[in-house]
Amino acid sequence: MKNNVFAAIAGRANTGKSTLMNLIVGDKVAIVSEKPQTTRTRIHGIVTKDGTQFVFIDTPGFHRAKNRLSEHMVKQARSGVAGADVVLMTADCTKKITPSDRMLIESFKPLGIDVILLLNKVDLVKDKTKLLTLIEEYSKLHEFAELIPISAKTGENTAKILPLLQKYVVASENGGYYFPENLSTDQAEKVWLAEIVREKLLMSMHEEIPHGIAVEIESMEESKTNSGKPLIDVSVVVICEKAGHKGMIIGKQGGNLKKIGSQSRLEMEEYFKCKVNMKLWVKVKEDWRNKEGFIADLGLNSD
Repeated sequence: MKNNVFAAIAGRANTGKSTLMNLIVGDKVAIVSEKPQTTRTRIHGIVTKDGTQFVFIDTPGFHRAKNRLSEHMVKQARSGVAGADVVLMTADCTKKITPSDRMLIESFKPLGIDVILLLNKVDLVKDKTKLLTLIEEYSKLHEFAELIPISAKTGENTAKILPLLQKYVVASENGGYYFPENLSTDQAEKVWLAEIVREKLLMSMHEEIPHGIAVEIESMEESKTNSGKPLIDVSVVVICEKAGHKGMIIGKQGGNLKKIGSQSRLEMEEYFKCKVNMKLWVKVKEDWRNKEGFIADLGLNSD
């Protein structure tokens, strides 16, 4: 009999949820940056091992919604948690407990679902005795199933996670796994390619711009080079909200856009294992984060 378990990775923005999922899955299935709200939709990371399929649901970080897009992100986070067998709550152990942390913990209680608290970024804590105080403070807020200090960056204590999740496995009704066992994620290929470009944008742009950027793969075709080797032609559009942002994304003499394009192309070539010819340009769509139809076209709605 094959088993499945769905574990939602939830937490405030920038607590290392995507880094943790990539580490556990052993593959890059979610983009990572230091900027909050990097993850915009639910992403499934899949590990199939020893008769059990572990499905990790990487959710957008819980935050106060400021536009229609962020409302959908919060809905994605909540629905991802509600549909899970267990929750892995990530918290930044270098920071004090915030009102947002408390609100998130309170939101778990009506669901009657076990929560494993992962105090992430322990590699940044020099005085480990401070962790004891933080553990005690969190323990007063909720009866966590487990509480583990970890580092998603170095892997410290993360090997404990899969064995803990065995407690929550559910026997498959049809005798099979939920996803094909060779998958590491169920993301559509075009979505993943767009995310690669958005990651490079997040890494290169100023604080005021990244949340107003979206990326869309307009077309993708297989062809061949002059020497007959495989070639992927990809057409990519970066969408921003203001004309002033367009100039900043492109950069002086196109330098920033060229850098983003080069970095993205190299990662795509690693993904496809062949040459990639990428065309990249920028369009302005004012206030797109409040336009429901456009959000839906990008696949960022929660419906």
